[in-house]
Amino acid sequence: DLTRRVDPQANTLAWLAWHIARGQDAQIAPLAGQDQVWTGRGWADRFALPFDASANGYGQTSDEVAQVRASAELLLGYLQDTTDVTLAYLERLQDEDLDVVVDESWDPPVTLGTRLVSILADDLEHAGQAGYLRGILDRTGATTG
Repeated sequence: DLTRRVDPQANTLAWLAWHIARGQDAQIAPLAGQDQVWTGRGWADRFALPFDASANGYGQTSDEVAQVRASAELLLGYLQDTTDVTLAYLERLQDEDLDVVVDESWDPPVTLGTRLVSILADDLEHAGQAGYLRGILDRTGATTG
């Protein structure tokens, strides 16, 4: 069950998978100068989550985490679509693009290379959490397959 929790405040597998894709999508789209996959390709409508389409998981409450309910197929479809768009963007970058400042609100200012590493680190952190959670749920008999 993708919405099973190991405690009342824990993230679910559904939320973790959605947030991995959503966080990547929300950050890559403006860097690439394009619409987010979430809204531009109809994923927000397919998920029909009960919060604003701009939500991407950052700062969500435990109650909001519990509201992310979707099938594995839907979650994987969105993640694959987002990954495809991300890879297409990365393939067109040149080495010198990585040194371009994309956010001057930080000291030091954030370069594209730093932002990309940050996006990847966040995705990997949550993927690790999902793997750990899946292991716990499997061992306690809370999931199948």
